[in-house]
Amino acid sequence: MADGISSFWGPVTSTIECCEKNYAYSSYIAEFYNTISNVPGILLALIGLVNALRQRFEKRFSILHISNMILAIGSMLYHATLQHVQQQSDETPMVWEILLYMYILYSPDWHYRSTMPTFLFLYGAAFAVAHAFLRFGIGFKVHYVILCLLCIPRMYKYYIHTEDTAAKRIAKWYVATILVGSVCWFCDRVFCKRISQWPVNPQGHALWHVFMSFNSYCANTFLMFCRAQQRGWNPKVKYFLGVLPYVKIEKPKAQ
Repeated sequence: MADGISSFWGPVTSTIECCEKNYAYSSYIAEFYNTISNVPGILLALIGLVNALRQRFEKRFSILHISNMILAIGSMLYHATLQHVQQQSDETPMVWEILLYMYILYSPDWHYRSTMPTFLFLYGAAFAVAHAFLRFGIGFKVHYVILCLLCIPRMYKYYIHTEDTAAKRIAKWYVATILVGSVCWFCDRVFCKRISQWPVNPQGHALWHVFMSFNSYCANTFLMFCRAQQRGWNPKVKYFLGVLPYVKIEKPKAQ
């Protein structure tokens, strides 16, 4: 949203602006709250990464947590600059991340192991190249939603086959955070003119970042629990500082 102090990054070249006054607090940060609201995503991904490495989970989960961090950093760059190149550093990792989720969800029952990662890698690379030269606009959103919808049946299957109450609670938090976050995102996009007249802007897009940070963490934790069950690692849900859930496993000595 325009108006504010002078810009260090020059004119806005991104195709999307959120309902936050540009350069309201610094000439170096275009959308202040939308930038700093990515910090929880980095911290939660770091916690998940440490847990995955410490307990020697499969590398796919370390890569997943790292992809969460890359996405959050890309989002910070985008909202801090509102430049088209930085917008790509936000949107392209979003697609890469969802492709990684698809691999983790579907690969356990995929009989031809090399075909899925090869196809997903080539798909992600082709999208990155196309996205570098083309501005998809609404097409990007439709494409991303379709990829997300492809994950839902498998996620639901994992949920109904999980008997652990604590793990199911994590899955419910996953659903709750994405629903509440989506409402915040929708209101920020659709009702911006009305919201900008309020005495205080609730910063719906920044709230979307915060809720999606916890959403990604819950998704990762739930998938780690399900995978540990598949591998016979006797997973249990524990809580960091009594609040943040994580998965503790006990691998057989042979593993």
